Amino acid sequence: MTTTRRKFLSAAGVAGLVSPWLTSSARGAERSDRGRQPDGQAKDSALDEVLRQPVLKRELFASPVILQNVELLKWENSYLCRVRSADGAEGISVAHSDMRRLYPIFLHNLQPFFLGKDARDLDLILERIYVYGLNFRYNGISLGLPLATLEFAILDLLGRMAGRSLGQLIGEIHHPEVAVYVATEWRERPLEESVDRIKKAVAEYDARALKIKIGYLMFMTTDMHAKGPVGKSERLIPLLREIFGSDMALYADANGYYDVSGAIRIGKLLEENKYAYFEEPVMYDDFEAIKRVADALDIPIANGEQDQSFVNFRWLLANDGLEIVQPDSYYFGGLIRSVKAGRMAAAFRKSIVPHMSGGGLGFLYNSHLVSVLPHAGAHHEFKGLNTHVPFECKTSPLKVVGGKIKVPTGPGLGVDIDPEFIKKHRPVTA
Repeated sequence: MTTTRRKFLSAAGVAGLVSPWLTSSARGAERSDRGRQPDGQAKDSALDEVLRQPVLKRELFASPVILQNVELLKWENSYLCRVRSADGAEGISVAHSDMRRLYPIFLHNLQPFFLGKDARDLDLILERIYVYGLNFRYNGISLGLPLATLEFAILDLLGRMAGRSLGQLIGEIHHPEVAVYVATEWRERPLEESVDRIKKAVAEYDARALKIKIGYLMFMTTDMHAKGPVGKSERLIPLLREIFGSDMALYADANGYYDVSGAIRIGKLLEENKYAYFEEPVMYDDFEAIKRVADALDIPIANGEQDQSFVNFRWLLANDGLEIVQPDSYYFGGLIRSVKAGRMAAAFRKSIVPHMSGGGLGFLYNSHLVSVLPHAGAHHEFKGLNTHVPFECKTSPLKVVGGKIKVPTGPGLGVDIDPEFIKKHRPVTA
């Protein structure tokens, strides 16, 4: 880890952190000399221990909470998950928009396993579901997104039963307010138009941080030869620093666009203009390439939005391939699994900046997740407050004030979804 990266982690409040989740035996596996990283065997031991530690506070529930009903509901393009216990408790979650493609996996691969289970065993359920029906064959967003939708609903149910927020069910509240960065896109647009749109997005919210997209990806077009505006990123990077000045925290995300040499070249430009981290410089699953880029640069490397594997995070952490883990709570299969990924990072004094899926109520799930992460980064993804879901929140205005959003403290998700909106949804069947 270079000096520059150490400075970033120190600023994020995580330098020298020994994970509070490690037992004494696992802490003993780390070297007493803090100037050195643990050797391979010690790293493996510590990470194994982290993954074994439970997340859900089972002790809050003295009696079994049997899941009697597990439903996926649909109205037009909106999907909800509703779970009910044998005692009549209910929880609701809002699904990601991609549920329209993945609902068969919810119905066939997940629903049968969850029915009749004790919700207090959620940690174990989330582990064993990957084996049930050979679900690991569907590993990735295909399984993670429906699984997260189900987990969110169960946590909402449990939170309402216990009178605790989602965060209070899965950890201690370290960040009652979450500092945000404005996430922007428009990489396919000409430079002048992109800059104008970015300036308007920043002006809309009282945020002190900004993330831009650099490079180009073919997902925006069917033209196999499209490369985007030539040289745009090279001009955009210094221009935004000039526009927003030294007080604005700037981040850059390539979504895997570059090869190693290109990532190193653009990474040095980011360093020159004091960007705080470089996200997905090369393809997310090319671990050796990620490490080569990390070794060549001082700017911290972030990765994990597309990832669904503890093993993948384990390799990158153990080999110093990244400084910031970025699981998406929807894609990664829920809050509990995301907390565990964060714990792995904390065990080796790395940071976590979770990716946030847009739409629905993703910003609320992400806020609860960040609230319990003691080693969270300085700013977290924010894509606006627009949602198709009508709801009321009694404990937070849910506005960006001073660059931060107050995390709801009410039971469960902390918001009440309009009952009339829920009534419009009907159960989805196979």
